[in-house]
Amino acid sequence: MRTGFLSAAVSALTLLVGGTALAGGPALVFDPADGRVLYAEDADDHWHPASLTKIMTAYLTFEALKSGKLTLEQRIPYSERAQSQPPSKLGLNLTATLTIDQALKALIIKSANDVAIMLAEAIGGTQPEFVAHMNQTAQRLGMTRTTFVNPNGLPAFEQVTTARDLAKLARAVINDFPEYMSYWSMFDAKIGKIHIGTHNGLLRTFDGADGMKTGFICDSGFNVVASATRDGRRIMAVVLGEPTGKQRTIRAANLLEHGFESYAWKQLFNHSDTIDAMPIAADAKAVTSVRNAVLSFECGTGVRKKTIKKKKSQSANAAAERKVEGSADTKVDGASGSP
Repeated sequence: MRTGFLSAAVSALTLLVGGTALAGGPALVFDPADGRVLYAEDADDHWHPASLTKIMTAYLTFEALKSGKLTLEQRIPYSERAQSQPPSKLGLNLTATLTIDQALKALIIKSANDVAIMLAEAIGGTQPEFVAHMNQTAQRLGMTRTTFVNPNGLPAFEQVTTARDLAKLARAVINDFPEYMSYWSMFDAKIGKIHIGTHNGLLRTFDGADGMKTGFICDSGFNVVASATRDGRRIMAVVLGEPTGKQRTIRAANLLEHGFESYAWKQLFNHSDTIDAMPIAADAKAVTSVRNAVLSFECGTGVRKKTIKKKKSQSANAAAERKVEGSADTKVDGASGSP
């Protein structure tokens, strides 16, 4: 379902990759200054947030910094629970510590699952107490269709949100803690000897892009909350459920571009829908998995594996032919990749 009077205009908007229409999951484009909705598609459908969960973990870290509970220079320990988290992570040893500044960089840039646990324990004492704080804050921010069960977004059936709720969270991060916006726009950073780089392709390719966060698990597909600013006007987009990281970037870029282009006439028509006032869709769907549509090694779709196996076979055959012809070069290059 496409929400609001923009549906016809956005249907006409060309969201194409090589001539093929992009059909993704929920999406929302909005102005964080006043919450005005520029485009909404299935914005109230439940979805697994994946690492977009870490936006809330960062929000609560900023809150602890503002209250004086933490300082950016304060060092926090690496626990056994943190070490036990699966990648993406820093993978430190149990004697390690990080400053809050380093932890925020690892959380936002690398999307480190172990560091999310470190911050949760530093703020909440225990993960369950921190998660309770996450849910209390979500309710305070009006995220009425969101439930958190962990601070990093690793797979959990009960951990759900919506595009609209993520928009409310992203708006709160920007409005409540503008002094920390630089964390969301970093390309890379050094954590001790470890170099980390962003997963957010928009930061490198979209004019005006200035944050925020990507996320991925098999059941949610590739998600992003994206922000861009041009001529003093910030537009934000939430994109959920894309089958690849590349298509996530392309869809978000198209929607952000549409947001900038439509803002003036949206004002002219004085359309009043906001992320707070827009009626909740009566046909909002329960959480679903897009695992079978995702193209990733981790998800067991087999699409890329078959392609790689075929390429290896072709390379091996070519090498064998070269050997028969007297070539000394019989090396076959393996293929690897990550989502």
